[in-house]
Amino acid sequence: IIKLFLSFPTECAYTLFVVAIFWLTEALPLAVSALLPAFMFPLFGIMGSKQVASAYFKDFHLLLIGVICLATSIEKWNLHKRVALKMVMLVGVNPAWLMLGFMVSCAFLSMWLSNTSAAAMVMPIVEAVAQQIIRAEAEADELEMSCSNGSINPPFLYINWCIFSKQNLPPAEAERKSRKDKYSGIFKVMCLCVAYSATIGGLTTITGTSTNLIFAEHFNSRYPGCQCINFGSWFILSIPIAVIILLLSWLWLQWLFLGFDLKNMFKCGKKKTAREEASSQVIQEEYKKLGPISYPETVTLVLFILMTLLWFTRDPGFIPGWSSLFPKYKSYVTDSTAALVIGLLFFIIPAKTLLRTSNGENTVFGYIPLITWKEFQSCMPWEIAILVGGGFALADGCEVSKLSEWVASKLTPLGSLPLWLIILISCLIVTSVTEVASNPATITIFLPILSPLAEAIHVNPLFILIPATLCTSFAFLLPVANPANAIVFSYGHLTVMDMVKAGLGINIIGVAVVMLGIMTWIVPIFDLYTYPSWALNIPSTNGTGL
Repeated sequence: IIKLFLSFPTECAYTLFVVAIFWLTEALPLAVSALLPAFMFPLFGIMGSKQVASAYFKDFHLLLIGVICLATSIEKWNLHKRVALKMVMLVGVNPAWLMLGFMVSCAFLSMWLSNTSAAAMVMPIVEAVAQQIIRAEAEADELEMSCSNGSINPPFLYINWCIFSKQNLPPAEAERKSRKDKYSGIFKVMCLCVAYSATIGGLTTITGTSTNLIFAEHFNSRYPGCQCINFGSWFILSIPIAVIILLLSWLWLQWLFLGFDLKNMFKCGKKKTAREEASSQVIQEEYKKLGPISYPETVTLVLFILMTLLWFTRDPGFIPGWSSLFPKYKSYVTDSTAALVIGLLFFIIPAKTLLRTSNGENTVFGYIPLITWKEFQSCMPWEIAILVGGGFALADGCEVSKLSEWVASKLTPLGSLPLWLIILISCLIVTSVTEVASNPATITIFLPILSPLAEAIHVNPLFILIPATLCTSFAFLLPVANPANAIVFSYGHLTVMDMVKAGLGINIIGVAVVMLGIMTWIVPIFDLYTYPSWALNIPSTNGTGL
């Protein structure tokens, strides 16, 4: 019994259990809990201290540094605000299209910035539009009531009596109450669309959310022979999923809070209402405040496009990428290489250009780069960096102690279930857990479990890992489920039940679309029905004696 208790898999399982409990309950900060393996593994004799320490800084962290350099410059020079306002101006101010404009702009920003930053940037614009709508509608109501009643409004107590005694309101008051309820629904739906689109947009890129980054690093570390998960391949598989979820969420939220009004939605050439005029005025005023595009914004935009192109063209798959220029060490270059090269340029390129005076002389100014180290530090999510490192350390410990093989052997009976059912069960489990635990903690806990499961039932690991990773981001139900929800909820336009009611529908939409994608267009991208040679061949027998 003592020998059984002190065996490596048992001690590693105990460490994993302790860390998981701390992550789920958040009794300690997530980053602090992620440091537990750093001393528990050496004390249990699972891994040496140097070996554990090396897991806390990997290729992922270099990619994160390069991306945060870009995000810091975008936020510092207000390029994100210009992009968001321009997108909203393009779609117009009709309530339905205004909501879609905010969703598209917020989703696009969250592809490159953190979901939290995207929501925090767009919400003040939404709030300004909402307040202006209230002001414009109040003035319109006052004018209408004055004209229809000869400047004499029905007594307030009489209106309340009509409402509570279920009597018919005077026609003007009934219409006014109906409009008030509708405008309240508009404010709710505009707030919710920001929170949800920030999460949906993060699905589309490896760097869009921490869960994608954790998955990519875990997968490439566990299966080094594959190297099939990169920026381009992830974008191709996830962009249809994100677009479909975004459009269906738009329709769901509109139906839930506003109802379908296709005639109003697609009206052309009609005069704008007071609400639409107010919205348009606020958005245009906010855009004018930004002034003409500045030199730092232009440089940031150019570097952003350059970084994206380098990611897409490194190893696109269907044609040779620029990494083929280094045939002797092609595998040495990763997405983090391109991100870091571009990221360092933000510390080198000056934020101001030389100005010539009327005498033809250059004016002298102090050299200031596009971003400073202090600005970078304020944006760098060190908690996520350490949390991911702790996940890598746990994964390495599971491999060294043979815990992953033992788990795989115990999960082998699940192979009798249909594949689609196994995928659906894993998606539903992670979607449920991520509502009460942080997204990074959830994916870090489940990846070391789902990888051996796929190997045990002899299924391409991507078949289970991709949908589970995507569903880990579906934290839509509660204000505390993710920071984007909390930011939107703090503005006071929503109740918890509003978010639960809307989020439940979007959770169902998300899981359904992910299941559709993994069973259709994602299959040929990775040849999912073929068990790959790069996957580990885990024996189905129990080789650890447990």
